[in-house]
Amino acid sequence: MKRNKTAGRRYFLRFVSVIMAILSLVAAETIAESSRLLPVVPDYKLTFPHDYGAHQDFRIEWWYITGWLETADKKPLGFQVTFFRYATDQNQDNPSRFAAKYLIIAHLALSDPAAGKLMHTEKSAREGFDLAYARSGNTDVKLDDWTLVREEDGHYQVDMRTGDFGLQLSLTPTQMVMLQDQNGFSRKGPKPEQASYYYSEPHLSVTGTVFRQNRPTAVTGRAWLDHEWSTAYLDPEADGWDWVGANLDDGSSLMVFQIRKKNGGKVWAYAALRSVSGDIKFFNPEEVEFTPTRTWQSPHTEAVYPVAMHIRTGEIEWQLTPLLDDQELDSRQSTGSVYWEGAVTLTRDDQPAGRGYLELTGYVKPLAL
Repeated sequence: MKRNKTAGRRYFLRFVSVIMAILSLVAAETIAESSRLLPVVPDYKLTFPHDYGAHQDFRIEWWYITGWLETADKKPLGFQVTFFRYATDQNQDNPSRFAAKYLIIAHLALSDPAAGKLMHTEKSAREGFDLAYARSGNTDVKLDDWTLVREEDGHYQVDMRTGDFGLQLSLTPTQMVMLQDQNGFSRKGPKPEQASYYYSEPHLSVTGTVFRQNRPTAVTGRAWLDHEWSTAYLDPEADGWDWVGANLDDGSSLMVFQIRKKNGGKVWAYAALRSVSGDIKFFNPEEVEFTPTRTWQSPHTEAVYPVAMHIRTGEIEWQLTPLLDDQELDSRQSTGSVYWEGAVTLTRDDQPAGRGYLELTGYVKPLAL
């Protein structure tokens, strides 16, 4: 009986903390105006391992991992793991352990062609009581029993399971960190403050286990990790973004995004292509184009997504084809957004070129960050 009361109290406190944190986010017109939060500036130099960890002086931050896995019988799977840290606008000077200073959110998704759809789930809690945190100094993020940890030797451990599916993965770097844009200062709009600090770790070698209906399956694969943090992110005219990160077959790495304007066109765009030797070719906004080649209408939200894309980066043409169409993730219970997040294959000059992930946001309602 005592154990049941303790467990009930713990879950009640967790529920209350989440509600408090969400209400604090809604109450604030814009956290970016808070003097305690730092702006993103172009002369900051990213340093490691410090910048692998959390940056609590900024409004929003995420660690985002996507990848392709393969079972022993050569069946493909796609996966996505994301941990978010949000700074709330209240109680920053409150010494109480119950003060909702930060909100931790996590998304877990598995694309399984055999199931014909995306399996996904989410969690959220306010930081505290060792139940949820994002620690500084190195990647160490926890939400309940879900964890993402970077070990001292540089490899990552992911442990995230639910009753229906889950992942236990080890991800080992095979290449150096890829600093996006201007040495990690990544523009997101025409104004200098519309930016983030942003680095990627492409071509992570993956081994581990996928769980489906509690049945374990050994997998291997390749993954892409993004870590990004900011205080003022999107232009007010932004509708959402289209993004792709791809591990190419020749060992090179491609990242492309565009931020769409509400009345059509784009607010900003960017691309980077890094060779296996480490040389990077950057592409300006006018050199980047996304052209839908096929759309899919979600039976869940009725949103229409351009799930197949033709992308131009300078003179290079890429074609993206989804592993399956139904890869929509509904996270309205945590981040308030619905987006399409899917495994895709890439071709270049009609030849297989690599595999990656395509993210499409703002197709249900405009995204606000």
